[in-house]
Amino acid sequence: MKKTKILLSGLLLASATAMMAQGAKNIRINEVLTNNTASIQDDYGQNHAWIELENTSFTTYNVRGMYFTTDRSVLDPKMSVPERIKRMSVIPSGDPRTQIGGHQHLIFYCNSNPAQSKLHLSLNVPLSEPLWLGFYNGNATELIDSVTIPALAADQSYARQNAKSWAVKSAENVTPGIENFIKTDETKDAYLKREDPHGFGITLLAMGIVFFCLAVLFVFFWVFGIIMRNIEMAKKVANTQPIKPITKTVEVTHDLAHATGNILQDGLKTKGIDKEVYIAVISMALKQYQDDVHDVESGIITIKARETGWSDEGSQMTHFSKPVIPTSHHAPKIPTTPEIR
Repeated sequence: MKKTKILLSGLLLASATAMMAQGAKNIRINEVLTNNTASIQDDYGQNHAWIELENTSFTTYNVRGMYFTTDRSVLDPKMSVPERIKRMSVIPSGDPRTQIGGHQHLIFYCNSNPAQSKLHLSLNVPLSEPLWLGFYNGNATELIDSVTIPALAADQSYARQNAKSWAVKSAENVTPGIENFIKTDETKDAYLKREDPHGFGITLLAMGIVFFCLAVLFVFFWVFGIIMRNIEMAKKVANTQPIKPITKTVEVTHDLAHATGNILQDGLKTKGIDKEVYIAVISMALKQYQDDVHDVESGIITIKARETGWSDEGSQMTHFSKPVIPTSHHAPKIPTTPEIR
């Protein structure tokens, strides 16, 4: 059981790490237009060079804190991070539009003033000249995507066709904010093959679903096992010896209460309880008191002689005749009770 838990935990950790790393990798440069004269305008009615990002996954990812750069010197691995950041343009936070939904697009304007909007960057993009464009993660060290853009005529764009190939698009075919190449007769299988030619995306998606289901099952059976153990423990506690006297006392109390209720009901019907009932109740109480309370004594009874006057007939008959005075000087001998031992 422990080995199974360790294996599942390892698989879940590896899957989570892969999914987090893949989150940033799913963001890629999709289309670039360097010389904008008649293409889309910003909120101020101005034409700027623009870069389009695409989220190729099915989940939302926030690109705030990531970097654009057109300076190839940042490829030097010996360059320090602070120096590299000076040659980059950061995507600022604070705009909900930086959260790119699954298979959604987001456009950033270049050669602009960041004070105008969170989507306006000071990134230097020369007009109608070849340039290299890099897209870095928030650590300013990991290169997420890059592309070398040829010199473009006015309103032409450089757009991605698939994972590796790019193409120049004429002004009338520029597609900011939507898919670069839309084919109405393209099947889902063909689209999937074009977007994911090596099958890495569908593999990761399938593995993620499987591991997620395994994690849910693991949590379910773990909680179920805890509940069942607690139920078994409660049954054992209920069946232990200390509970039995309490249960017996409750049963006896219930029986006595029931019997008392019957006696009272009978007494109410007869307008008073009969003397026989009183005698029986008192006798039963005395018997129980004698049996349960007194200590067991020996069977020897000691009786001491004492004058009681019970045989004095003269004193007992005074109300019938006058007392008789004996003529003898000696009183009659009164018998005594012998000592029984």
